[in-house]
Order: sequence, then C-alpha cells, then structure tokens
Amino acid sequence: MSTSTQAGTPEYDVIIVGAGVSGNTIAWQLGLAGKKVLILEAGLAVPDSREDYMENFYLALAKTPEAPYPALADRKSTPSGGINLPNPAQLPTPRATVLGLGKAPDASYLVQLQANGTNPKPDGKGNVRGLQFSSTYERIGGGTSWHWLGTSLRELENDLQMKTKYGVFQDWPVNYTEMQGLWAQAEKAIGVAASTVQQEPLEVVGLQFPPGYQFPMGPIPMSIVDQTVSGGVAGMQVPGMLDGDGDTNMYDVFVTPTPQGRNSEPYQDRRVCAGNTNCIPICPIQAKWDPTVTLGEALDTGNVTVSYQSVAVNVAVEGQNATRIDYLVWSSDANGNITKEMKSVTGKVYVLAAHAIENAKLLLMSNNRKGICNKSDQVGRNLMDHVLYLSWALIDENDNPIWGYRGPLATSGIESLRDGAFRKYRSSFRMEIGNEGWNFPSSDPYNTTMDFIQGTNNAQLNKNGQRLGGLALAQQLNNLLTRQFRIGVMFDQAPLPENRVTLDPQYTDGLGLPRPHIDYGLDPYTMEGFRVAKDVCSKIYARMGATEFTKTSSGDTGDFTYKGTDYHYYGAGHIMGTHRMGTDPNLSVVDASQRSHDVTNLWIVGSGSFPTACTANPTLTLMGLAFKSAQSILTALAS
Repeated sequence: MSTSTQAGTPEYDVIIVGAGVSGNTIAWQLGLAGKKVLILEAGLAVPDSREDYMENFYLALAKTPEAPYPALADRKSTPSGGINLPNPAQLPTPRATVLGLGKAPDASYLVQLQANGTNPKPDGKGNVRGLQFSSTYERIGGGTSWHWLGTSLRELENDLQMKTKYGVFQDWPVNYTEMQGLWAQAEKAIGVAASTVQQEPLEVVGLQFPPGYQFPMGPIPMSIVDQTVSGGVAGMQVPGMLDGDGDTNMYDVFVTPTPQGRNSEPYQDRRVCAGNTNCIPICPIQAKWDPTVTLGEALDTGNVTVSYQSVAVNVAVEGQNATRIDYLVWSSDANGNITKEMKSVTGKVYVLAAHAIENAKLLLMSNNRKGICNKSDQVGRNLMDHVLYLSWALIDENDNPIWGYRGPLATSGIESLRDGAFRKYRSSFRMEIGNEGWNFPSSDPYNTTMDFIQGTNNAQLNKNGQRLGGLALAQQLNNLLTRQFRIGVMFDQAPLPENRVTLDPQYTDGLGLPRPHIDYGLDPYTMEGFRVAKDVCSKIYARMGATEFTKTSSGDTGDFTYKGTDYHYYGAGHIMGTHRMGTDPNLSVVDASQRSHDVTNLWIVGSGSFPTACTANPTLTLMGLAFKSAQSILTALAS
C-alpha cells in the first residue's frame, strides 16, 4: 500500500523520518513556506495532556529519564526489590534505558560488548575498549528531548576548528559567524532565558555575540548552591595540564549562569518556571521548551501531517536519488500482541531526523542491508557522548545551608575551562553545578533517609550506623540534606572511528528489525581530561572547605582505569556522531547543510552530523543546523 497518488506523483514535497528537534524544526520551516510535509514518527502520538506521564513519574520506583514515558517497563517491584524490564524483542519501538544499561540483550535495546561478556581492556594503543555506552534516548513523539535539561549553550569558536587550532580531530564545515545567526534563530524558537552581560566573562574562552544581541528572555536566577560555589572559587586558578607538559598556563575558575530553554517570563503561551527540580525527566508545568512546541507550530501551518507508530525500514535509492521510504505501521493490544503493515511513501526530498543511532541504523538497513550513503565508510562511526564525571561534597556544618532540591536542576556552571592550549593534549570540559543535592550520585534524599531509619550507610553519611526517628530524624536530615551539592563534568570526547553503531546480526525488536550493536571505548586524550577534572573538583571542594564523598569506582560497566587510578563515567545523553558533516565526501557523510554526499535529495540531520562533540550541550546547535538544512531544502525544491 502506498500513500502516494496512483499516478506516481508524490503527494508530499518532503518526507521526514522523526518528530524530534531537527525534524520538527525543518517541518515547521517548510510548512511556513507552503510545502507539503509528512513526518513518519516511530513512537506514540503526543498526548493532549501530560497528566498520565506525571503519574508514571510519581509512581516509578526509579526516577530515571525514561520513567514518565509509556510502554517501557513494568514498574512493579519484583520479589528481589528490583524492577522488571521488558524484552526489547517483544516491543515495536524499544529504546535505550538507564535501567537496561549493562544488562543482557533480553533487557537492553542496545546490544553491547559488555553485555556479551567482554570485559573492558586496553587495546595496545592506549585505548580502553569494550566499555558500556551509557547514554539513553526516547522513541516517542517529540523525541529524546522531552527529558532534556534545557541547557542552551553556544559552542566556542575553537570548538568548530579543532584541527586548524590544535591539530586534533576535524574542523566543522560551517564557520562561527554563520553559526551565530543560526544560534540566534534557535534561541528565539526555544525561548532561551539568559543575559549577554552575564556571559561576557566567557570572552576569555572565545564565546562571542554579535553587537547588541539580546536573548529572548532575561535570565533564570542563580540558586543558593550556585552563589555558594561562585563565592567559594573566587580568585581560584588551576593548571591546564597536571604535569605541566605542553601547557604551563594557569586558568581562572569562575561561575556563570547557564542559558536555559525555560521561561523566566510568559513566552509561547507557556508558564514561567516555578523552580521544580525534576526538569529531567519532565517539567510538570511545561515551562521548559520541548520539541512538541515546535511540532505544534508546524501543524498550525496546515501543511504538515504526522503519521505516528510508523517505523521507517528502508530508503530506496536509484542512482543518486532516493525514490521512496518503506515503513511499518504498528499497533499493539493490551496483551502486547503486535500487528504491523508495510507501507511506502514518495516525495521530492527526504529527511532522516530519527536520532544519531536510529539514523545510522536506518541507513545501514536500507538497500537490503547493504547500506546507503556510505561510500566514505563513516556511517555509524565516530559515536560520541559528553561522557560525564560526577563528584559530590558536603558543605561544612559551620557554614550556612545551601538549600539544594529547589530550583531547576542546574542553573549555573563553570565554563571557563572549556578552551585553552591544553586541548592539543587532552579533552576540555564544562562543569555543571547541580541543584538536586545528591540525588544523581546516591539517589538522595531517599538513601540518606533510609540509612538513618535502618542504621545503614549507603549514602556515606551515617558512618556510625545510627537509627533515628521522630524529631531526631527530622533534625538530622535537615542538617545533612541542606548541605549537599554535586558537580557534573562533561568532556569533549574524541571522535574514534572504532566507536560505532552497526546492525546486530542476532537480536531484533518486536517488528523483526535488527537492533543497534554498539562498540565503544575511550582514548588517552579523553581519559586525560578525566584525570584533570578529578583534580579540579577536589581542589574546588578543598578551597570551599567542603568534605568530598566522590566514589571514583562503582564496580560496574562505567568503570575504567587510567594511569593507575580508577574512574567512573556516566552518560550525558548527548549522543553525537555516526553521520558526520564535512567538505570531503571520502571522509564524511553529509555536507554543511546536512545533505548527503551520495544521495542528492536526502538530508541526514541532527547531532549525528557533528564532526566533534565540542564543549556545549548539543540541542541548541542541532536546532540551528536544522534551520540551515530547511533553507537548503527550500532552495533545492525551487531549482
């Protein structure tokens, strides 16, 4: 069955796979221009009300990024106190979940080396291979950014020219001046709250704004946690390299407010942020922008249609042109029985906006599993994340409380260490200051509360094994929980061709489609960043007079050893690479407008196009690039 007219004339100008940030932005711009657009979305339809999602979140035993969203897991307790995870082979659109990390393929959508019993080990080149890729993503209408934090940082100028400036990685095929205009478009579309005056100190690392530029809204106030850290690090400097080799400079450490995609005033008919701390996984009042906002604007043009529960399985190509997309429309009954129907649709232009991993999977599945757009052999390669080092501490009892667990999840960070001569030798990083106490590192306030009720010490604050109740318990918890804070350090991970997505030859999903197989590891450039970041965090806590409680090894799939020291990494949810941009078709998959080098009417968009991870969270940049792609598509349609 085809959704095209029987005469063979395409019913739509453009077919877009995926209703996430990039897909919705492109659909919106094309719809405004009068183009007929069909979006194929694998997941369920966007609900009119998010009350059910909030109920899921409130009742979930584990408050993970996926907790609010449907059809993922039976969240009832098992006899062992765990949580049942569904078998991805029985779900039509399974997805990577925090609870599934490190699990066998019957509980983990992503098939990984670790799950098959391969332990992390050096490869003889200084790299550690066989590590767990620890970032997750959604497959629902609106995409993975339903549970984004809202961080809306611009990249630095040197982020885009690493090869030219520091002799490592690849340069981006777009320049900083052009990106400034694209970021401004994205900031307006999202509604970013920030102040250029507050960002001016970051000129020292190359952050620039056009003269007179102002954000759409004023900034979100700094939290008491932010203010305390800012005062504590005042005047602090740290070395670019711990051993001084290659970079003997000292770098200033200071706190700046973080531009955020949430309302500080009424904007786009959305409410003002009320300070809820569960921005990840869901804003309870929708003060935070998410892709459904832009999807609504696209639908309002009257030119955009969405087909939900529609999984693209093949992009047909003849010569240098895509000719149709084949997709499965699925449904599932109350017993989990799946039905599916194959359909096809034709358009003049095709856009893959599914996700860095899902785009690669679709490209590799196409052409009878021979793949398309891969003359460069770069499809699926250079998988990256802003791998995250987490540290946490307790403010001294004699100091004032800092009152975590209030305000958005993160409102400020240390951005002053994102660039310097050290980037020739090691990964740079940004430091996010958390407002949620020790919720991330130790599931507080739950663990500390239970420790003092049961006499345990899981959160490390009840070393004497006290058992308290009543007023004594309340006083102890008030004393401890109001002094907790954490710092998350996110790294500019090296793009390694060995870090890749392929089609797993054995495991399939509920539609019979191959699941992504992930090969992943870290190199010395990235691991040296961890070594420096650990030292910087410890120096910050010491300068503040705070007691550090960081555990650098957890005994699970996120551990590695570098220069004799154990480290633990987390996923930041910033999945990049797999179809990178470039000017050379032999080294890249798409050009600067994210148009395929190999298939002239196919655009492959999103953070998978990033040649490097850079130092900023990716959402603002991938939306900016979507505006560029939309314009190039309109130009192509007019020719």
